Amino acid sequence: MSSRFFYGWVIALSAMTALFISNGMLIGGINVFDESLIKEFGWSRSSLKFRDLLTFVLAGILGPLAGALADKFGVRRLMAFGATLLMVGFLLYSRIQSITHMYLLHCLFALVLVSCGLIVAVMLVSHWFVEKRGTAIGITLVGTSLGGIFFPQVGTWLISNFGWRKAMMWEAVFPIILLAVVAFLIRNSPKDRGMMPLGVEPQTAAEIANGTPDVEAAGLSYPEALKTKTFWALAFAAMTTFYSILGAQAHLFLYLRDLEFSPQIASTGISLLFGMALFGKFGFGYLADKIQHKKVFYGNLAVMLTGAILLATVKVQFFWIAVVLFGLGWGGLYTMLQLLTVECFGLRATGKILGTITVLDAIGGGLGIWLTGLLYDKTGSYQVPFTVLVVLIILAMLAATQVRREVPERV
Repeated sequence: MSSRFFYGWVIALSAMTALFISNGMLIGGINVFDESLIKEFGWSRSSLKFRDLLTFVLAGILGPLAGALADKFGVRRLMAFGATLLMVGFLLYSRIQSITHMYLLHCLFALVLVSCGLIVAVMLVSHWFVEKRGTAIGITLVGTSLGGIFFPQVGTWLISNFGWRKAMMWEAVFPIILLAVVAFLIRNSPKDRGMMPLGVEPQTAAEIANGTPDVEAAGLSYPEALKTKTFWALAFAAMTTFYSILGAQAHLFLYLRDLEFSPQIASTGISLLFGMALFGKFGFGYLADKIQHKKVFYGNLAVMLTGAILLATVKVQFFWIAVVLFGLGWGGLYTMLQLLTVECFGLRATGKILGTITVLDAIGGGLGIWLTGLLYDKTGSYQVPFTVLVVLIILAMLAATQVRREVPERV
């Protein structure tokens, strides 16, 4: 029995595909359209990037609701809904005529991130794994990096050959792939296939068969989690680091174009950042299965901080190594925030806990994108906004000292 292939790995790859398409298109890929929009409509960078503030703040506010809906109706329905919205949204984007149209569509995209983005993907995979959870979540979160590598390159090629409006229409094909994955591969929990989560002990399986509360219900309740210092430390670290992460990557294309790099090289800068995050996510997720999680967490922050310091120098000679270090730290941090949330509080109220933390990290990320643009408009340089990222990562390192496990190790 133990030698049989565990279907949870298919679930992890399917969740990875969901993030590849949803996050890849909306977080990494959308930025290569910025220059075309600015040229056609004459918008300032802060006005353009205000769209992302709308997307992430609204996604954060709706995050806890998504967790509750996923608990009640299942991930499959939410993901199918999100994939459909993503397809419709890109088709409509190709026809916008005003900044109001763009803002409305980015409110729609918030629903996409909520319904087939990070929260539901992590929830889905966590229900399939007790052992190897770090590796499984790492595989899942690699999807965002793969999307961040792929979609900037595809978008740049499509824009150069067809113009930005037709490029948007062509990209609307990708959510159809996600709909197929949801329909044919994704199942909400091991119970749907008559299985148990990987790593559940035989006695636990017997308890479940006899109607005893199962491993998925173990852990702190939502009110109990809110009373812990760990919850607020993780939430603060998530908010400050996501400000830094999204603030940097959302402006990377325009920053490199300011330095007179070609559009293809500028999009390669984004792809490199996400590529290094890919190694960070899977690598640090795997490492988290081997050594103490807090040590991995500190390491992620230290690597990311080094990259941010180099980026803040705004020196061309430091740029590529800054992107490598920032991306590696980001990738590992992205995995560890999700893993630590599950590890510290258990699965009893995963959706609500992750959803609430997402409120703050989404607000932080949206503010990072918009305020970085606003500071650029005020100063004419990215030095000041990139220096802000350094300060915020230092604050996140201080918050990390307050994180501890709140449930027994078995959970």
